[in-house]
Amino acid sequence: MDREIALLLRITDQAYKKKAWHGPNFRGALRGVSAREAAWRPGPGRHNIRELSAHVAYWKYAVRRRISGLKRGSFGMAGSNWFTLPPRFNERVWRGELKLLEKEHRALRHAITRLRRKDLSRRPRGSRVDIATTIYGVASHDLYHAGQVQLLKRLVRAR
Repeated sequence: MDREIALLLRITDQAYKKKAWHGPNFRGALRGVSAREAAWRPGPGRHNIRELSAHVAYWKYAVRRRISGLKRGSFGMAGSNWFTLPPRFNERVWRGELKLLEKEHRALRHAITRLRRKDLSRRPRGSRVDIATTIYGVASHDLYHAGQVQLLKRLVRAR
């Protein structure tokens, strides 16, 4: 495998679920979060852990779609970006949403492995940045929201 593509895979995995120097990645931040904790909202109009998880899953899908040239319409939830999630929520539903997140990460990883070095400098249709920058961005996105999840966990558990 090309070294740059291998590096993109490593960065993507570290931001999502592989051990890294910076502490919890996105999946690590979700470890042990109950449905009750995931649904807790710090204030009116503020996102909760559940919404962050769906948002991160969606952007893994969106980046995969962009770098692969796929059409819209195959994400596992209706909507895009920030979702209005069904209010009926329990541990079973939460586990299903976490499975969707995991599925989207695996699909993104697979799309990255199918790239060739020359693809990395190409700009996907409708994008202002090249594919390599897009992949770095989705990894950064995971870490940004991992920090939010960590903060929300502390807030909900301190109540």
